[in-house]
Amino acid sequence: MLPDSQPSKQAVPYRLQAVALAAFVIVAPHSALAQSGTDIASQDAADNPVTAEDAQGTRSIDFEADELAYDSEADVVTASGNVVLRSEDRSVRADKVTWNREGGTILATGNVRFVDERGNQLYTESVELTDTFETGAMEELLLALRAGGRLAARSGERGEDGTVILKDAAYSACVVQNADGCDKKPSWRITADRVTYDPEQNRIRFKGAMLELFGARILPLPGLAVRSDGSATSGFLVPDLRFSESNGIEISGSYYMRFAENKDLTLGAYLYSQANPMVSAEWRHLTDKGAYQVTGYATHSSRISDFTGVATSEADPRGYLFTNGRFQFSPEWSLTGSIRLASDRTFLRRYDISRDDRLRSTINLERIDRDSYFSVSGWATQTLRLDADQGQVPLALPIIDYRRRLADPVFGGTVELHANSLSIVRSEGQDTQRAFAGARWDMRRLTGMGQVVTLTGLVRGDVYHTDETGLTSTAIYRGNPGWETRGVALGAVDVEWPFVGEAFGGTQVFKPRIQLVASPSIKNLAIPNEDARAIDLEDSNLFALNRFPGYDRLEDGVRLTYGFDWELFRPGWRIKSTIGQSYRFDKDSTILPDGTGLSERVSDFVGRTEVRFRDFVKFTHRFRLDKDNLAIRRNEFDATVGNRRTYAEIGYLRLNRDISTVEDLQDREELRVAARIAFAEYWSVFGAGVFNLTDREEDPSFNSDGFEPIRTRLGVAYQDDCLEFGATWRRDFATAGDAERGDTFQLFFSLRNLGVR
Repeated sequence: MLPDSQPSKQAVPYRLQAVALAAFVIVAPHSALAQSGTDIASQDAADNPVTAEDAQGTRSIDFEADELAYDSEADVVTASGNVVLRSEDRSVRADKVTWNREGGTILATGNVRFVDERGNQLYTESVELTDTFETGAMEELLLALRAGGRLAARSGERGEDGTVILKDAAYSACVVQNADGCDKKPSWRITADRVTYDPEQNRIRFKGAMLELFGARILPLPGLAVRSDGSATSGFLVPDLRFSESNGIEISGSYYMRFAENKDLTLGAYLYSQANPMVSAEWRHLTDKGAYQVTGYATHSSRISDFTGVATSEADPRGYLFTNGRFQFSPEWSLTGSIRLASDRTFLRRYDISRDDRLRSTINLERIDRDSYFSVSGWATQTLRLDADQGQVPLALPIIDYRRRLADPVFGGTVELHANSLSIVRSEGQDTQRAFAGARWDMRRLTGMGQVVTLTGLVRGDVYHTDETGLTSTAIYRGNPGWETRGVALGAVDVEWPFVGEAFGGTQVFKPRIQLVASPSIKNLAIPNEDARAIDLEDSNLFALNRFPGYDRLEDGVRLTYGFDWELFRPGWRIKSTIGQSYRFDKDSTILPDGTGLSERVSDFVGRTEVRFRDFVKFTHRFRLDKDNLAIRRNEFDATVGNRRTYAEIGYLRLNRDISTVEDLQDREELRVAARIAFAEYWSVFGAGVFNLTDREEDPSFNSDGFEPIRTRLGVAYQDDCLEFGATWRRDFATAGDAERGDTFQLFFSLRNLGVR
C-alpha cells in the first residue's frame, strides 16, 4: 500500500501503477468500487488492465492509461494519456480521467468518446460519469446514434430516470463528411430548444422543433418524436401534392400509429378539388408464424359506365381492398394468400393506385420436404378491361398438385410421381374439371468423350369433364362436352457436347445440342384447352419436352431438335448466344396454328443473344426467323447502358406472326424507353415512355396509325444520403371510363430517419 506521505500527484511506472491502483481500491470500502480479485502487481498494466468491481459484483470497470496519479489528501485518482474505461458493454476513451472517490464521480475530459450498450457514440470535451458508469453533465456534445442519426447540443445532463436532456440541440440523419473525408453541411436538420433522449425506450422527443432545409428555417414541427434505433414511431407523415386531369388538385396526408414492434396502422386522407374526398388504411402485423397486411381505400363518388362512357346520375360507394400474407406453420407446411378487389373497373386508374388491367386473388397451402411437394390452391380474377366480359373469366378452385421423387433409383434413373386436379367454373362460360396421374423417369450420364446424355420417359393418364362448350368462341379450345379420357406416353434422348477453349483473349464454351422426342398420337382436340393457349416457339421452350405452356395440350409424333449454345468470357465481358430449330417427322400438326413457328414439319429458327460488360452494359436480343424467307416473326430486345444514377434503357417488341384466328396470339409492336441523367452531384433529370406501334395491318381492332403514345413521364429530383425531393409530370394518352387522359403533376419529399415516406 502506498504511504500517506507520497507526493499528491506523481506519475508511476507501469508495474507500480498497477500496484497503486489495486491498493487504492482495497482501502475504499465507502466507494462503489472494491478489490479486483486478481494479483496484477507483476503484470504490465498496459497489456493487463486493472479491473474494479462493486461490492455486489454487478458492475466492473477496466482501466487502461499511460500514467496514473493519486492525491491522497483529496482522495482523487487521475489517469492521463490514452485513457480507456470499460464496463461491460460500455466504454470511454479520453485524454484524462479524474476519479473522486469521496463523491463517487468520474470526470473524463479531452477528446471524449463514450459508447453505450446500444452502440450509440457520444463525443464531447467533458463528461461526468458516476461510479456506476452513467453519464452526467456534458458540454458541447455530439451524439452519433447507431441507426444513423446525430444529435448536437450546447449542453446536456442525465436525469434521475436515465433520460438525457439536451439544450439548444440539433438533429440530422445526414453524414457530416463526404467520401473524401471533407466536412459537409447537412441538407436538413431539426433544431430544438430542448431534446429528451430516452435510451430505454429508444425515443427522442423535441420541444420547439423547427425543420431547416439547406440552412433555411421552413417548417415548425410541434410534438415531433423519432426513434433512436431507426425504427418507426407514431406521427404524421409529410403530405403529398398532386394535380391530375381526373381529380384536379390533390392533397394527401397520413398518420402512422405504431402499436408494438410487430404491428402498425397507417390512416390516410385525400382531398381533391374535382372529386369527393377519399380515405385509406393500411394494417401490418408480424406474428410468430408469419406476416400479413390489409390495405383499403374508400370514397363515395360518381363514375362513368364501363361500357357506355356516360356518367352515372348518382354517386356510388367506391373502393379497393388488398390483403396478402404468408404463414409458416412448420418447416414443411406454409400458407400464402392474397385478395385484390375493386368496386369497379376504373377506380384504381382514376385515383392512380394501380394500372393493372386485372386483379387476381389467390390462396395456396403447401407442404414441401426433401422428396415431395403437395399443394392445394385456388385463384379468382377480376378483369378491369372495359371491353372484357367478367362472366368469361374463370374461377379455379381447387387446384391440387402432388409430386414425389422416389428415393431409390429405377434402372439407374430418378422417378418422380405426379398427380394433379383442377376445377374451372365460369358464370357465363365453359366449365372444366380435370384430373391426371403420371410418372417421369430421368437418367443423366456423362460419357468418356464428354457428352452429357439424358434419357427421359413419361406416362400419364387424364380424365376431363366439360360442359357449356358452345360458350367458348375459339373452336380449338372447346373440346368435346361430357367425359373424356386420354393416355399420354413420351420418350426422349438429349445429348449435349460442350467444348471449352481460349478465344479472343478469353475463354469460350461451344455446346452443340440435339434432342429426339417421340410420342404416339394424342387426343388433343377432344380435350378442352384451358392452360396451354399462348403457344409460341422461342428460345426458352425450344428443347422443352412439351412446348405448350400447360397440361391440356401436348405435342405428339416424332421430332428432332438441334441447336447450340456459345459463351465467351473475358475480363469484364460475357457474351452468350443460343440458336436452334426443330424438325417433325410426321405430317403437319393440326393443334398448332399457322404463325406459331411450329405448325409445319420444319420449324422457324429461334435464338437469343446476351451481352454483359461489367455492370455498365446489359443487352438481350430474342428473335424468331421464318424458315422459308428468314422474315423476322419475333424481334425483341432490351438494353441498358449506364450506372445506377445515369443510365438509358430501351425495350422493343414486335410479334409478326400473321395469326388472326386466335385472340391469344395476335400481333403486337411496342417501344419502351427510359433515361436518367445525374448532374451537380445530387441532382438528376429522368424520363420514360411507352408507345404502342401496332397498326391496323397487325391488328384490325386497333385504330392507331402505328404510333400511339400510351404513357410518358418526366421529372427532376434531388437525392443525397439523407434527403430526397423532386417533381414529376406524367401524361396518359388514353381515357378509360372516368380515368381521363391528360396530365398529372406530383411533388414528393422524403427525409431519412425522420419517419416521413
